[in-house]
Amino acid sequence: SGELMGGQAAPPRSGGREPDREEWRERGRRIVIRQLSMMDRSRQQLSEAMERRDVPADVREEVLDHFTSIGLIDDAHFARALVRTRFSETGASRKAMCEELRRKGVDRGIVDAVIESVGDEAELEAAVAVAEKRLSRGGGDPRTLDRRVYAALARRGYPPETCSRALREAHERLLG
Repeated sequence: SGELMGGQAAPPRSGGREPDREEWRERGRRIVIRQLSMMDRSRQQLSEAMERRDVPADVREEVLDHFTSIGLIDDAHFARALVRTRFSETGASRKAMCEELRRKGVDRGIVDAVIESVGDEAELEAAVAVAEKRLSRGGGDPRTLDRRVYAALARRGYPPETCSRALREAHERLLG
């Protein structure tokens, strides 16, 4: 079978001939297993990984269908895990998480359902936590610091009203 070359799977050994369907299938399976062993991935991300290594489209679909049928590829699970991680670790906004999931090829219906599970209050609380952390670092003119914290929240995808409210609540918590 193939060896690793520069981080990628070498083509199956086939004596100079085009690999047969079973060799392509095995190559696709190895790629998917290697990708999933590093971290959860969406079906589209796995398809793209196989495509970069020239696995034919029909074989990619067959391999992806197999791993989906045994539960190793599950875009809904992937989306829930990504949202939980991004939300708790980085304070990402619903908008930012939604955009990331769509870039990773997760179906819009799954994205909408998972993002809907993050309520307004939870999103505000995450924004307040980000604002508190930034404000507690302090430094310089208070108005400048407020503008910088507001901008940091906006870059994370929070809507203007959430940025303002989070900044206000963070000030209240830090002062009292």
